[in-house]
Amino acid sequence: MARVSVTYENHIAQVTLTRADKMNAMDPEMIEAIITVGQEVASSDARAVVLSGEGKGFCAGLDVMSFGAMAGQDPQELIMPRTHGDTNRWQEVALVWRRVPVPVIAAIHGVCYGAGFQLALGADIRIAAPDTKMAVMEMKWGLIPDMGGMVLLPQLARSDVIRQLTYTARPIPAEQGERWGLVTSLADDPVAAATELATEIAGKSPSAIRAAKRLISVAESGADRETVLLAESQEQADLVGKPDQMEVIAASMQKRAPVFK
Repeated sequence: MARVSVTYENHIAQVTLTRADKMNAMDPEMIEAIITVGQEVASSDARAVVLSGEGKGFCAGLDVMSFGAMAGQDPQELIMPRTHGDTNRWQEVALVWRRVPVPVIAAIHGVCYGAGFQLALGADIRIAAPDTKMAVMEMKWGLIPDMGGMVLLPQLARSDVIRQLTYTARPIPAEQGERWGLVTSLADDPVAAATELATEIAGKSPSAIRAAKRLISVAESGADRETVLLAESQEQADLVGKPDQMEVIAASMQKRAPVFK
């Protein structure tokens, strides 16, 4: 059975976790499917992505029972190899969406725990239903979050918030997540709201949107001031240097009334 589906319409990739009978909990097959679909979307002509889950919840985390076959394996051999550039396959579940060159919007509902929470953090934007529950769940099992969370969380939340979430494994409501910077906005129908936002983004210049995502990634990487300023200038110079992009810029300026006369 497929674990993830993807459809394309109006330049938007709708990516859906489809293991609803297990609250979209991740087993090894779903982990591989998420990465594969992320790579597919990255090479497509999609201009925006909506990431959601079927059924009653976005994702309940790892399906721990499905990993029983890994018992007895050497943890060093299981976890340490880098399988996708600077990540292992567990980390790539979240970080593949940062490699997708266009904006990714996670539409979250029900539960968003552990691996599912870190998957959502990999999106550019998170829209959650008001009754959504979120948690860094790993401490419940005597583990630490190891699916990219410690790269992604510090970009969004204060250190004390990250520590409380990690140390306690306590679920928080989406409203609290919004106050802490983990949720972008709340919506009764997150998929509809995410699709509406994706449609707006897809209507913008594809070249400029991709450039903006690259530039934001540089700015968030901890690069020094000079590197960020150079990247900013280079992306702009590349855009202005494209004849087709100049046509877009000129057309959009003509639609606006002049501010000064």
